[in-house]
Amino acid sequence: MWFLFALLTTLSWGVADLFYKKGADSKDRYSAIKIGIMVGLVMGIHAILYMLVKGIHFDPFDIVIYLPVSFFYILSMLIGYWGLRYIELSISSPVQNSSGAITAILLIILFPQKLDIVSIAGIILITAGVIGLAILEKKLQATAQKAENIQVNPKYQIGVLAIIFPILYAIIDAIGTTADGIYLDELQLIGEDAALLAYEFTWFIYAIIALFYLLVIKKQKYNPLKQPVRISAAVFETAGQFFYVYAMSNNAVIAAPMIASYSIVSVILSRIFLKEKLSRLHYTLIIMVMIGIAVLGVAEEL
Repeated sequence: MWFLFALLTTLSWGVADLFYKKGADSKDRYSAIKIGIMVGLVMGIHAILYMLVKGIHFDPFDIVIYLPVSFFYILSMLIGYWGLRYIELSISSPVQNSSGAITAILLIILFPQKLDIVSIAGIILITAGVIGLAILEKKLQATAQKAENIQVNPKYQIGVLAIIFPILYAIIDAIGTTADGIYLDELQLIGEDAALLAYEFTWFIYAIIALFYLLVIKKQKYNPLKQPVRISAAVFETAGQFFYVYAMSNNAVIAAPMIASYSIVSVILSRIFLKEKLSRLHYTLIIMVMIGIAVLGVAEEL
């Protein structure tokens, strides 16, 4: 079942990524905070409903137990939201999602295990496709700017400032995912439901604090109910998180790089809904990732 959950996570987060791109406002310095608030509120609501519907007794101390994982995840996501202000000139989400490969390597180092040749082939195909897409995106952006003779503010050009966001995201998210694999799969320090609720309630706490900061301290006008794009992003993010916990609890080493390929879904949807064009090389890399996912699905059945 881990493969199905990983696939659903990939699709959910790919759709969320599309809405994140649409919801990011390069002119709004509080854009990242507003996106984070929406994600936290939706996750908090989902956690409460999930707990009530399933009749789960939640121990608040689980928030403390799971805090190391939650901290790295939330920090990486907030950095990712902030980086969306530079998304046109950064290496974009595919580079961020190379964290899946980093996670697989870290887990194999920490918990040595044998992987069959089919699984290894699937991981290589997915990782190569994601990294290849990132390089292609960067080249296309640079070429388009040169062709149109675009003059941009130096701080938005490909450089340390633009690149640091996806790099930080990849590293911090990989640490969080590795910790998650240890908590849920390798050592089983916490159950799936407890981990899900602990993570979502931690996000909810962040949302309340951030909302107070935005409205009271910074005196900004912000109505969460009038944010349809950001609400959509938060809903798909939360749905993906629900499936993600169950995927990671069963086969973290292989699930992590597969889930990281959700950027492929985002790229496809961006081309469909944002009217961007795909080159032959785009299609080649996307097909490569899809083959890799299919290979992992076959490996599960072997």
